Amino acid sequence: MVQEQLQEVTTRIKAACERVGRDPSEVTLVAVSKTKPVEMIREAYDAGAREFGENKVQEMMEKYDKLPDDIHWHMIGHLQRNKVKYLIGKTCLIHSVDSYRLAQEISAQSVKHETDTDILIEVNIAGEETKFGLSREETISLVEEAAKLPRIHIKGLMVVAPFVDDPEDNRPYFKEIKELSVDIASKKIDNVTMCMLSMGMTGDFEVAIEEGATLVRVGTGIFGERNYS
Repeated sequence: MVQEQLQEVTTRIKAACERVGRDPSEVTLVAVSKTKPVEMIREAYDAGAREFGENKVQEMMEKYDKLPDDIHWHMIGHLQRNKVKYLIGKTCLIHSVDSYRLAQEISAQSVKHETDTDILIEVNIAGEETKFGLSREETISLVEEAAKLPRIHIKGLMVVAPFVDDPEDNRPYFKEIKELSVDIASKKIDNVTMCMLSMGMTGDFEVAIEEGATLVRVGTGIFGERNYS
């Protein structure tokens, strides 16, 4: 089942790219494996997946040693500062940086471990009270400040768009995030590239790709419904 669904998502990514004249190689599929057992992740791995996303540090660490070491792990969930030390050197990208204090801690741990860490700044573009992330103005301020910290590199933005029945409802938010990334890139801030846009999930990743996503986070579409019990 996992192999077939992974193939279907990959096909849909390619089709979305073709609709807007993008090269499918510009889009990275992150298989969101949170709450899923190692066996299912291995099934996706055997089908060619190498990018996996986890929401919780402890869950990522439990899986890390049980799976092949050429997997690229993405931290996509809300990250507490006291958990950062476990991630450094083991994650290829932290998507969910939403405060200067968190950026400081990632920088401090990266310095301590003598490694570099790539991060994205999380934007709450729809201003939803139930979600983490920053406003447009706060995002620009954080990028400018965090860019000065050693051993971290700001690669772009991440957004969790509202849960909607019609993916088209999220198109304006994806457009806005793309515009924000272009605005920030135009400032030519040292240590900021804005080459990555992490946006789009199972319900709306095709629209996100049409609006410029370079990373899409798909869980249910590959692994089926999550089990939170």
